[in-house]
Amino acid sequence: MTKLRFNLAISLDGYLAGPDQSVDHPLGVGGQHLHDWAFALAAFRRMHGMEGGEVNASSQVIEETVANVGAFIMGRNMFGGGPGPWRDDPPWTGWWDDDPPYHVPVFVLTHHPRPALAMQGGTTFSFVTDGIAAALAAARAAAGDKDIVVAGGASVAQQYLAAGLVDEVNVSIVPLLLGAGERLFARLGSTAPRLEQVRVIEAPGVTHVKYWVIR
Repeated sequence: MTKLRFNLAISLDGYLAGPDQSVDHPLGVGGQHLHDWAFALAAFRRMHGMEGGEVNASSQVIEETVANVGAFIMGRNMFGGGPGPWRDDPPWTGWWDDDPPYHVPVFVLTHHPRPALAMQGGTTFSFVTDGIAAALAAARAAAGDKDIVVAGGASVAQQYLAAGLVDEVNVSIVPLLLGAGERLFARLGSTAPRLEQVRVIEAPGVTHVKYWVIR
């Protein structure tokens, strides 16, 4: 059955990004270290068109992030460029090079419309201005019988969690204290989901925990 899931790295104090996010610091100050455990892995390098790399207990987790995925959903900050109208000098294509690592349709939640952006490798960014339900409907139509992944950031993940639409939560907990920034499990209020822990994988520099959302 098709699932809506996310796979996100957080600090030990619960932050998905550090303070003072900007074009120069897309994950906030210090936030780039949330992914240090992944950068040297062969599975991660392969996704980004590179050779070589290490294999350890995190390799399985990286491979699962793209297994059976038919579409991604992300927020404006995750795509890149900061808030406000889109840049057109030249047109902003996000944090990505010409061949982003998705290779399937990606739906970007934003308040500012723009035409779809087709990239190399099968990635097409479509920009959705009418909310999370519209983005999910479009992603389901594109994904067919495959899963949909919420790629981030925190606000988008929170909205789908609060709406009761997420089926599976995967968090990679890094022994890093950011102290401030964007918390993943914030602003959920009385709509916070109940979670059942179904797996823990300990790996160098990170602990991966999988939860199912209890309906």
